[in-house]
Amino acid sequence: METKAIATRPHCLVLSFPGQGHINPMIQFSKLLVHEGVKITLATTCFYSKTLQNVPPYISLESISDGFHNGGLGEAGTFKAYLDRFCQVGPPTLVDLIEKLAKLGNPTDCIIYDSVAPWALDVAKRFGIVGASYFTQNMAVNSIYYHVKLGKIKVPLIENEISLPSMPKLQLCDMPSFFHNCDDEDLAMLGLVVGQFSNVDKADWVLCNSFYELDKEVTDWTTKIWPKFRTIGPNIPSVFLDKRIKDDEDYGAAAFKSEEECMEWLHNKPNRSVVYASFGSLVPLDEEQMREIAYGLRDSNHYFLWVVRTSEEIKLPKDFAKKSEKGLVVTWCSQLKVLAHESVACFVTHCGWNSTLETLSLGVPTIVVPQWSDQITNAKYMVDVWKVGIRVPIDEKKIVKSEALRDCIQEMMECEKGKQMKNNAMQWKSLVLRSVSDGGGSSYENIMEFVNSLFTCSQLLQEVIS
Repeated sequence: METKAIATRPHCLVLSFPGQGHINPMIQFSKLLVHEGVKITLATTCFYSKTLQNVPPYISLESISDGFHNGGLGEAGTFKAYLDRFCQVGPPTLVDLIEKLAKLGNPTDCIIYDSVAPWALDVAKRFGIVGASYFTQNMAVNSIYYHVKLGKIKVPLIENEISLPSMPKLQLCDMPSFFHNCDDEDLAMLGLVVGQFSNVDKADWVLCNSFYELDKEVTDWTTKIWPKFRTIGPNIPSVFLDKRIKDDEDYGAAAFKSEEECMEWLHNKPNRSVVYASFGSLVPLDEEQMREIAYGLRDSNHYFLWVVRTSEEIKLPKDFAKKSEKGLVVTWCSQLKVLAHESVACFVTHCGWNSTLETLSLGVPTIVVPQWSDQITNAKYMVDVWKVGIRVPIDEKKIVKSEALRDCIQEMMECEKGKQMKNNAMQWKSLVLRSVSDGGGSSYENIMEFVNSLFTCSQLLQEVIS
């Protein structure tokens, strides 16, 4: 990668929570910073760092401890046990890493930390380092959790309608899943996401992987709370946006290998004829739900490409072919390349935030099947606010039935509503491209403001030292 030739380059330590949905956008943001002349060291947990492939050579990779070096969350057994241990051992090992880098002649000027690890800011302040909190979820979801922190939203939630500043009214069914179930694991997750705001007032910068045009009202409201709040997204590979970074076609930190079979299959399909389905890398679907989705895709009578993780393949119905005249099932693919392919007409999605930003950036309408966490609120916005999606109804057991999925696919592919969804999606694509353009784009200007501040701080420090 070409970077700006500058004598004094600031050094950022980027700390990511160990998960694909967290590390992908953070490494992408890191690439943008490197392009502008900033040195980057990426850090995540010891176990998770071992699973990463093809981290760009211009980004140094380091690790800290979560206390579970042999299996991460799987070794911990429960999410609560994992978080409790991580919060104990993470801070001292981050201190060790900062001291190690300094001894190697690479002192840290700024820590860009995953917002779910607010203790990283305390470490940054201990060293007199700039602390920038990086939020990986959308503006509306961040606002919901912030109001829980303020005590304005109580748990368990009893209200059927929730009104928050600069946001549309939300029903209980539109809220993140942690408000629907309150077992120990849900409460641990809720504690994690609400904890993002425990010390955010002390952060030097608050950055969010979104773009201003997507949520103007709530962004303006948030900036009044934290004047150094900035939207700096979508943080997806440059080839699919402004093409600023040459050959930047993937995140470069995937824990899976791509399969080329699906791209060859797509090349042989007519324009806008394929339904692409993927439900993320984390939440498993039970056997009944897998069966209903399989039959819904098959019975839609449209071409479909479905990503089913290796661990989930055993749940496919015995009479369902993984490769047929109409469909192809793969264990992984480059989602961005698939969404950008001219044969893809719509995206059946779980509504994870990264997938949501990707489909908005590439102008692909959606059929939404949210599962948990923020996906439920993202789905609400995709359907009712951004108007790029159709929501599949669920039955009394919260299962998407095959007939319901089939009908939604046919509505998207064959009816006037589908055409309108496509038009809306293309308008969002235009707004995304505008936001990242160097001709005054909102995200571009915010990133440059952040970069310039890093150089100013670094130069001032050098002057003090000399």
